[in-house]
Amino acid sequence: MPAGGTGSYAAGFVPPLLAPDQPTPALVTGPNGKAAVKRFNVYRNNVTVSLIEALAATFPATERITGETFFRAMARFHVRETPPVSPLLFEYGRDFPDFIARYEYARAMPWLADVARIERAWLDAYHAADAAALPPAALSLIAPERLGDVVFEAHPAARLVRSAYPAATIFAVNRARGPVGRIETSAPESALITRPDLEVMLRMLTPGADLLLLRLLAGVPLAAAAAEAAIQSPTLDLAAAIATALEAGAFTAIHLGG
Repeated sequence: MPAGGTGSYAAGFVPPLLAPDQPTPALVTGPNGKAAVKRFNVYRNNVTVSLIEALAATFPATERITGETFFRAMARFHVRETPPVSPLLFEYGRDFPDFIARYEYARAMPWLADVARIERAWLDAYHAADAAALPPAALSLIAPERLGDVVFEAHPAARLVRSAYPAATIFAVNRARGPVGRIETSAPESALITRPDLEVMLRMLTPGADLLLLRLLAGVPLAAAAAEAAIQSPTLDLAAAIATALEAGAFTAIHLGG
C-alpha cells in the first residue's frame, strides 16, 4: 500500500479518471514499475462508458427524444463534471436533469430537463420503501368541522414534478415502445408518480391540483393547502383533486393538526 494509506491513494487515483486532460497518476505503474498510460486510459474510458450507460438506463425517454449520439455526448459532459458519490449505480444521475437545464445544446428543448426529472422520480419511486396506501375512505372518518386540520403523511414512493411544459405527456409517449406522433398540447403539466403496490404509476395533474398536492405532501394542513391552491386556480375541484391523490396511493396516513 502506498504511503499515506488508501485515502491518499484514492485522492491521487480517482480525479483523473473523469478528466481526460489530466495525466496518468504517477502512482499508477505497470509491470517492473513502468508507466501504465495506456492501461489507465482504457480503465478511464471504461469508467466513463459505464456511467454513461447508467444514465441511459435511468433516462430512456430522454435518450429517445434526443437520439443516442446527442444523449451520449451530453451524458459524457455530465460525467466529467459530476463524479458519482455512491457505489450504487442507480443512485447516479440525480443532478442530470439540472445539468440538462443549463446544457447549451439542449436549449431548443426547454422541456427536456422536466422530462428527465420525471424519469428520475420514476426510478426513485420504484426503489422506495414499501408502505400501505391510505384507503380513500379514511377521510370519511373525520368529522366535517375538522377536515381542514387534516395532515397527510406522504407515501415513501410519492413524487411530484411540476412543469411549465407538457412534460408528462412527452415522457409518457417516449417511455412507450410505439411510434411517437405529434404532441398537440402545449399546456403546463405536472406528474404525480406513485407506487402503491408493485407497479409505478403516473397521473397528470392540472394547475391548482398540483400545488394542492405539493403542499399536502409537505405536511401542510388541508385547509391551508386548499386556500393556497385556490388562489392559483379559483375553479379547482378540491374533492376531485384529493380523490385523485388518494386513488393513486400518494399517502399512508392522516392525523389532525393542532
